[in-house]
Amino acid sequence: MRIRSRRTATAAFVAVAAMTMTGCSSSGGRPADEGADGAAAGVADTPRMEIAMITHAAPGDTFWDIVRSGAEDAAAKDNVELNFQGAPEAGDQVNLVQSAIDSGVDGIAVTLAKADALNPVVQRAVDAGIPVVAFNGGFEEWQDSGAVGYFGQDEELAGEAAGTRLTEEGAQHELCVIQEQGHVGLEARCRGVDNTFNGTSEVLYVTGTDMPSVQQAITSKLQQSPSIDRVVTLGAPFAMTAVQSVDAAGSDAQVVTFDTNSELIGAVQDGDVQWAIDQQPYLQGYLAVDSLWLYNTNGNTIGGGQATLTGPSFIDSTNVDRVAEFAAGGTR
Repeated sequence: MRIRSRRTATAAFVAVAAMTMTGCSSSGGRPADEGADGAAAGVADTPRMEIAMITHAAPGDTFWDIVRSGAEDAAAKDNVELNFQGAPEAGDQVNLVQSAIDSGVDGIAVTLAKADALNPVVQRAVDAGIPVVAFNGGFEEWQDSGAVGYFGQDEELAGEAAGTRLTEEGAQHELCVIQEQGHVGLEARCRGVDNTFNGTSEVLYVTGTDMPSVQQAITSKLQQSPSIDRVVTLGAPFAMTAVQSVDAAGSDAQVVTFDTNSELIGAVQDGDVQWAIDQQPYLQGYLAVDSLWLYNTNGNTIGGGQATLTGPSFIDSTNVDRVAEFAAGGTR
């Protein structure tokens, strides 16, 4: 089963082929407590700078807690004042970027899940002399925005890795649940699954901000299509909801997912979720802030003009206990 190569990505930190992880890099863990020996580094003595981190985070989505954890750890190390904000609607995200420009921040880290709407305001930031890095969303589009770097995973490639694994497991009918229609990264994930999965693929759109309706929609679909044997969700909270839907529908389908949180890690340990694809959100937040500090203090860029990949990799029964150690600290 083919996994397409991407000339537009630099595979740093993880294998692009999405092989199952054999352990966790220390770069993904939270530094030790303040004042402790070991991993906790001193604060940089460079001048204090302000960085705005603007995401498309929806309220209650725990994925962004992990991103923020990484960003805050980098900010603490780099003597950075971090202004973390989220807005799921593209127009609101545009307004937040413009406010950051108007306030004269020293750098902006932004997700480009809806790049067509965001790219013009990102270019305004660049024109104003404010360096911008993109992360998490906009893998295919970030270079058009004028950003100096990108940190995340190739979402279609990650989907292809999932589709290949589903085929190898003998799945016959998968349902890919998209919680936000028009989100380029989510659409790419399901498209990737369909590219390499040998069975039947379907997409179900749900309203991710209304979890009871998500559960009802998945339950109804499973009842209508009893041949579905895999539910593929695109976020940890939706995987947990899908587990409830499978039970309510009396279905034999197994749940697999993209992205993690501490509850999801426990579900993999318990066997309620078979596996998860990890894009290392802690690393995305950390690198986004740290790269802006490096750019401002020493003119450094990361990735050689290409995206720096933070995933994909699999978390399953073979490595979940190791990952759980870090998830308990809010970094995986």
